[in-house]
Amino acid sequence: MDHFGTPEHIVMLRETLKRFVEAEMPREAARRWDHDNHFPRDVFAKLADLGVMGMTVPEEYGGTGRDILATMITIEELARRSMAVAVPYIMSACYGGMNVEEVGSPEQKQRLLPDLAAGRLIFAYGITEPDVGADIAGVRTTATRTGNGGTVTINGAKRFCSGADIADYIYSVVKSDPAAPRYRNLSIVLIPPTTKGVTIRRQDATGFKGAATCDVTFDGVEIPAENIVGGEEGWNDGWRKIVGPGLDVERIEVASLALGVAAAAVDDAWEYAEQRRQFGKPVSAYQSIRHMLADARTKVHACRLMTYHAAWLLDRRQPASVETSMAKLFVCDTAKQVVLTCQEVMGAYGYIKDFDMERYVRDILVMPIFGGSSAIQKNNIANRLKLATE
Repeated sequence: MDHFGTPEHIVMLRETLKRFVEAEMPREAARRWDHDNHFPRDVFAKLADLGVMGMTVPEEYGGTGRDILATMITIEELARRSMAVAVPYIMSACYGGMNVEEVGSPEQKQRLLPDLAAGRLIFAYGITEPDVGADIAGVRTTATRTGNGGTVTINGAKRFCSGADIADYIYSVVKSDPAAPRYRNLSIVLIPPTTKGVTIRRQDATGFKGAATCDVTFDGVEIPAENIVGGEEGWNDGWRKIVGPGLDVERIEVASLALGVAAAAVDDAWEYAEQRRQFGKPVSAYQSIRHMLADARTKVHACRLMTYHAAWLLDRRQPASVETSMAKLFVCDTAKQVVLTCQEVMGAYGYIKDFDMERYVRDILVMPIFGGSSAIQKNNIANRLKLATE
């Protein structure tokens, strides 16, 4: 992406993904997964065979090395067709591979990264709680050392935990020392959903089908101390592991999802406008439709540039908290506008389930909320740029 050039491996990756999507994720299958709220694990395994799960994992652990841009393009191309594959990809490559590589202990890297690179593990995020959203440091789920320090007992609840019922671990932020000062009382732990005391209940969300949104409760859940992220040094050091690159990347993960959905919506509306004839000519001949679609294409292009630029900065390990928040804010809000415009272009056909447009609408509505709301991103941008408050 330097000097607006596209590296050859990125061109090849996109072509490979497009072929994969057409072969393994046909439209009818995507509609079925959405209808049934189904995670196609067999398709996910075939995706892993392409090697794309390892683009957040160092070569020494079986990956291909950190490539944030390639990872975002993979998310974008998968999201053009189905959340049921795109979101679990994020859960494995980003929630799992990227986080363990960034903040895991040496033992955790040896134990988990090879399986993450091969797509054999999926992580869910256990951050949001019934009474805790953007204020991550205010989590109420507790973790207590037990068994002479060899185990950790978890009590509490998590909400909007996407994919908890298909995950191998829930990457959970917990309060590990209630007496310690704020930001120095948090840890991150890996909780297998099958552990005794874990209860998972699916929520019936409007979109994001396939990686179902879940409520999770922990009632005296015991896990080994080896599941403290970062090892013993990670105990009460969770805040430092949450903020920084992990949150930066999460913002553009969501931007990439939104970008993929918007791009698919424009493609479908464009094709519809060329094929649909009214008053003796295609509706694409009418200036109002032409302007709507031209604006939509332009906005998608701008979204793509913002997302890729933020990924480019992260690949070079340059500060990018402002740029990732800007991308999350602009892309998600703009993509929502684009999809609703495309639905309008298709008229009643954009509202019925025989066409994919209504699914794009359902999926795009959560993007300005998911992964840090647009209001939170505006706060981040203003704060990082030191906008005066007094």
